[in-house]
Amino acid sequence: MDRATRTELEAAAFRRLLTHLQQRTDVQNVDLMGWGGFCRNCLSEWLAEEAEARGLALDKHQAREWVYGMPYEEFKARHQQPATQEQLDRMNASLEVNKRVRGQS
Repeated sequence: MDRATRTELEAAAFRRLLTHLQQRTDVQNVDLMGWGGFCRNCLSEWLAEEAEARGLALDKHQAREWVYGMPYEEFKARHQQPATQEQLDRMNASLEVNKRVRGQS
């Protein structure tokens, strides 16, 4: 597979992931972090960082609106539930795993 085709496929899969996360507002970021080690905020930060690396203007708020499909504050008000201690503990453990796998221990 050539590089351009691979990039197209990856971009299409990413767009589908964003649509999926926008539709599954019942899935809390704290759960995504706890089980997968990333969340919607991570995706938006990665987008903003990649834009900056390419000299493009995309700030954190714009990137979050792209990922959430609405302003972040609106998403939080509509869909975010208070995190339980269990969720927070799982998320913190997952963050430690992220550090280890990234060599940041």
